[in-house]
Amino acid sequence: MRRSSALKYLYLLLAAVWTFLIAFLCLNTFSHLPSIGISGIDKYVHGTLHFVFTLLWFLYRKNESTNPKQLVLNVIGMSLVYGILIEVAQEFLTVSRKADMLDVAANASGAVAAGILIVLLLSLSKR
Repeated sequence: MRRSSALKYLYLLLAAVWTFLIAFLCLNTFSHLPSIGISGIDKYVHGTLHFVFTLLWFLYRKNESTNPKQLVLNVIGMSLVYGILIEVAQEFLTVSRKADMLDVAANASGAVAAGILIVLLLSLSKR
């Protein structure tokens, strides 16, 4: 297997595992864990989860498109849709979790931040 193919499959594996990790963390209750005591920590976690989600799926898909900026927008869109689906699942498929629009905003913030970073790195690599 060529190095680029192996790397692509590694990115796919990492992106898929990360996607399942988000679902696991967001759909399970962890009330038995000690509180960290940082106000709004869950929003930082949501932002970080979707930041990494966006980076990993971009890395996996980066060779699919001749327009990387369009791909960045597509991957941000994937992150937003996935985050909304998770919130809907929290509302209707769990007893202890509820949908939160601020979580959606935190997800979007993380995805957009990753998108900005990707675009900046792409523009720097062209120099």
